[in-house]
Amino acid sequence: MDDLVTARLVLHPMTVSEAERVLAGESDSGARWAPGYPTDGDVSAARRFLGTCADTGDPQPFGNYEIRRREDGQAIGGLGFHGPADENGSVTIGYGLIPSARGNGYASEALRELLLFARARGVTSVKGDADHDNNASQHVMTAAGMRPTGEDERVRYFEIAWTTTTTPAGSTAPAG
Repeated sequence: MDDLVTARLVLHPMTVSEAERVLAGESDSGARWAPGYPTDGDVSAARRFLGTCADTGDPQPFGNYEIRRREDGQAIGGLGFHGPADENGSVTIGYGLIPSARGNGYASEALRELLLFARARGVTSVKGDADHDNNASQHVMTAAGMRPTGEDERVRYFEIAWTTTTTPAGSTAPAG
């Protein structure tokens, strides 16, 4: 699967071997990890991804993506799907950045691209959540077009939904 590219970022689909290296905390000679990568969240996501691969096979395109800066190629975080779309066409996402990369709009930029990608593949809604005290993550989802849908004692829930989906580039079908 190809990388997703934004103005400042490359969203690289994680492979099994890359996830294994993240889990082990061992970059290969070709990987460029920014200081602080992988975070605990990246390790958890890699573990979930490897479990999915072992149980049901590679979930791409609904897997994990490493967030890399285009300017230097360094991995600064990750984002991805918690699994393929359910029977209603809904997916759940997660994301995170190393502390030194936060506050630059990278997470919102990456999430906007992932939302466009999901919509183009027939997803009807994307859900996410953030702890009540994680205002930055709540702002990321809002900036990417997601809206609050509720909360419980631990987290606030967000979602974006579409009544129609877009068509891939080059298609002659009308977009929604």
